[in-house]
Amino acid sequence: MVMMFRFVRVWWLSRLRARIGADATSAFSMRVWPNDLDFNIHMNNGRYFSAADLGRLDWWVRSGLWRQVLARGWRPMAGDANARFSRSLGPLQKYELRTRMLGWNEKWHFAEHRFSVRGRVCAVLVVRYLFVDRHGNKLPPRQVMELIGWNGPSPPLPEFVELWHRGQDSLSAELRAGR
Repeated sequence: MVMMFRFVRVWWLSRLRARIGADATSAFSMRVWPNDLDFNIHMNNGRYFSAADLGRLDWWVRSGLWRQVLARGWRPMAGDANARFSRSLGPLQKYELRTRMLGWNEKWHFAEHRFSVRGRVCAVLVVRYLFVDRHGNKLPPRQVMELIGWNGPSPPLPEFVELWHRGQDSLSAELRAGR
């Protein structure tokens, strides 16, 4: 229930904030609440992924993409996520979440989420996701990005994202093969 409240809050506030370009980074502050904590009394690893969902929502709303995809009946679907934790976020600690589109390929969008406190990065999450139409058909990222004025190719993906992406595809192939 708390995450639904946060979703509505981010959605509402994002609509009131300045628009951003497709190549821009969105940022907002959040706080670690008691229900975000694990038994080590720091932010639960899973909560980072939920917060990253809110970061993508902020980016989608502020870039104008959210309105465009909803009008067409499209919806986002996360495929995979990877996290690197370097510093804990403690109880009631305020942090900044910065989200940006790293790029895309023929199937996936790649978003980066950086959690930081006073300029020091505490965690980085990368998510690959796609959009599907009302019938569940996967939409080419190029077509999705054209909705917000990006008509050129994707920016080059960082090497670590390319390596991670290939690893995820390899794992998916193993799972399909029943291994």
